[in-house]
Amino acid sequence: MLPLLDQLAFPAIRRGALQALQVNLTYRCNQRCLHCHVNAGPNRTEAMTDECLAVLHQVIDAHPVETLDLTGGAPELHPRFRELVRHARREGLRVIDRCNLTILSEPDQEDLADFLADQRVEVSASLPCYSRGNVDQQRGDGVFDASIAGLRQLNALGYGQPDSGLLLNLVYNPQGPSLPPPQQALELDYKRHLAEDFGIHFNHLLTITNQPIARFGSTLVSRGQFTDYMQLLRDSYRAENLAPLMCRSLVSVDWQGYLYDCDFNQMLELPLALIGRERAHLRDLLQTGLDGNPIATRDHCFACTAGQGSSCSGALA
Repeated sequence: MLPLLDQLAFPAIRRGALQALQVNLTYRCNQRCLHCHVNAGPNRTEAMTDECLAVLHQVIDAHPVETLDLTGGAPELHPRFRELVRHARREGLRVIDRCNLTILSEPDQEDLADFLADQRVEVSASLPCYSRGNVDQQRGDGVFDASIAGLRQLNALGYGQPDSGLLLNLVYNPQGPSLPPPQQALELDYKRHLAEDFGIHFNHLLTITNQPIARFGSTLVSRGQFTDYMQLLRDSYRAENLAPLMCRSLVSVDWQGYLYDCDFNQMLELPLALIGRERAHLRDLLQTGLDGNPIATRDHCFACTAGQGSSCSGALA
């Protein structure tokens, strides 16, 4: 007989106060990673329009959100990325750039690291391992060396250095259908290896569980691993991870300005529920709050509550 949890849907949960906007500026990326739940890549053309960006600026000005979390694709490839960052920083928002590191060495991006430091943007940089073989296997040949070069560039500007105030966090995803190891212990391993081997320093490691959707989900299906992975996520469910879930305080915004409870729901086209709206949009945030709104959940949500928990800010427990 299957465990009781396997016979139930993910628990019903509701929103608290909105604290962060996570905006997917574009699906265009200079990489095409196996674990990417966005299916981003060099040939994607979706990007937020000027009209939609104008509404986003209005929301930043009028709504008491604290954080603007910019993602993609590679968000830096959006032509209005820097303008948006400057606007948000002038309004006093904490700005996070979900950076893949290799973008720092792309043509026309040579001054990107200087810009991020000047605006005191928090960098959350993808680095799925501290070894060349594992990174290149997951993200493509040459990615590791380019990532190390990007980290050195950021370190030279003060990122990850004591008392600089320039936060540099690294993001870890498992390579296959497994849960991340304990975040604190893995962070110590990362810091030791990167410091000893490359002279690199950073602030925190954020471990994120791979979502069984999009490119990673398709890979699991093709390898006959999808069912076992979903069972692992369900068996590893921890109720105490429900309270700090990121979807309670964050709204995900797609490149067209439509709202979702999280970036994963965005990829599954599960829109945020708002009374009187078939699809909630950024402009709705100018007129209404989201406190108490039900959160759209499906089986993939078990990835966020499994084990130590998972969010865009790393482990929950």
